[in-house]
Amino acid sequence: MAVGIIAEYNPFHNGHLYHLKKIKELYKDEEIILVLSGNFTQRGEPSIIDKWQKTEIAKLAGIDLIIELPFLYSTQSADFFSYGALTILEKLKVDQFVFGSETDDIETLTEIAKAQIENENFDHLVQIYSKLGENYPTAISKALYDLTGKKINAPNDLLGVSYIKTILKNHYQIKPVAIKRTTCYHTEKLKKITSSTTIRNTLKEKKEIDIAIPTYVKKYLKQENLHFIDDYFPLLKYKIITEKDLSIYHTVDEGIDRLLKKVVMNCSNYNELILKLKSKRYTYNKISRMLLHILIGLTKEEANQQQNKIHIRILGFNEKGQKYLNQIKKKIDIPILSKFEKNNPLLDLELKSTIVYSLPKDNQKLIKKEFQNQLKKEIK
Repeated sequence: MAVGIIAEYNPFHNGHLYHLKKIKELYKDEEIILVLSGNFTQRGEPSIIDKWQKTEIAKLAGIDLIIELPFLYSTQSADFFSYGALTILEKLKVDQFVFGSETDDIETLTEIAKAQIENENFDHLVQIYSKLGENYPTAISKALYDLTGKKINAPNDLLGVSYIKTILKNHYQIKPVAIKRTTCYHTEKLKKITSSTTIRNTLKEKKEIDIAIPTYVKKYLKQENLHFIDDYFPLLKYKIITEKDLSIYHTVDEGIDRLLKKVVMNCSNYNELILKLKSKRYTYNKISRMLLHILIGLTKEEANQQQNKIHIRILGFNEKGQKYLNQIKKKIDIPILSKFEKNNPLLDLELKSTIVYSLPKDNQKLIKKEFQNQLKKEIK
């Protein structure tokens, strides 16, 4: 039996370590398989360190097999993000999928997920609340409360609902398991267990974050290694100004492309641009993902062509992970990649995103690593 997890590790901290320890207590001898976001994350921002460093940390933390979540899925809304990651875990024959949750109530989360899938009034209610001026996440929360009498608005519970919805809609055999978060991570004060956002902000201020991370993570978080979204603003601004038609890019809705060109000239940083675009219809994260798709050059046509296509790209494993792969590989019906494969559109997109990710640091080694990274223990 294998256990699956989905994470961004942006960066890996004591909350993630707690999560892993609980998994190991529940499933003592099972393989732990991680689907990991790469150089960009679901919020539409760069990962603070690159995916290869995150893979090294994951192995140090005791994870047996690390698989890359393709850029196309890792930088989209919760439902697409969930579909990509859980499809990989399902194909890898994972039995249990364990995620962190504020409520730790699988029955409630499953009831809410079913309401979204099965109740024909759900979409109608969301539309009503949206027309009344609610942003999309709030409209969803209110619609679900009307249908189930259950209220959820915590981020990991909402993501948990997307996970369960993906499993139900696709009839996956994988079983979801929730582990209760020990504290509210979302505080600006750095504590032993603190949110990734707080840690990133503290690093941006060039302050110590030792209390919030395992000791083996510190060496990866040197200032010269760190990537912040403002590092990419000049590139983004240039792209917006010089492109004739921004509407060709994925997640750029009609109308906002013109607004983008209008406001960007008067913006001096990334956050200022988002605040000028933010509205009830366009949340911070939705705008951030849209800007990233413009920056990378992901068009609507490319995204549509690659929709639902997926592969298993191995970032790293230990001996236990290698043994598991060798046992199940003949049962897997999608490509398994241990090195870069040419003429693969998903990998071409991955390479393009890595090139952009590397630009502020002029990191040619990172680009070469897309081709040169050979796993020390090849699959037999």
